[in-house]
Amino acid sequence: MKHNLGMFGIDTFNAIINPPECSILGVGRTVEKPVVEEGEVQIKPIAWLTLSLDHRIVDGATAAQFLQRVKELLENPYFLLS
Repeated sequence: MKHNLGMFGIDTFNAIINPPECSILGVGRTVEKPVVEEGEVQIKPIAWLTLSLDHRIVDGATAAQFLQRVKELLENPYFLLS
């Protein structure tokens, strides 16, 4: 399940898992912020994602890999086409 509070201007939050869920992805708003990339300051869209999970069901390393893949796909949406 995913909860999106970004439309309410919320940057980040911790979503609560409700049975029978084993995890929940929280999505905050996207805002343009300065970031340093390859030694230069650039303005990029930034969004906070938080993943809450039940460690009795989901291994933390597996959850981190999932979140890493979500990040990769958001940064490179053309990967969805291959």
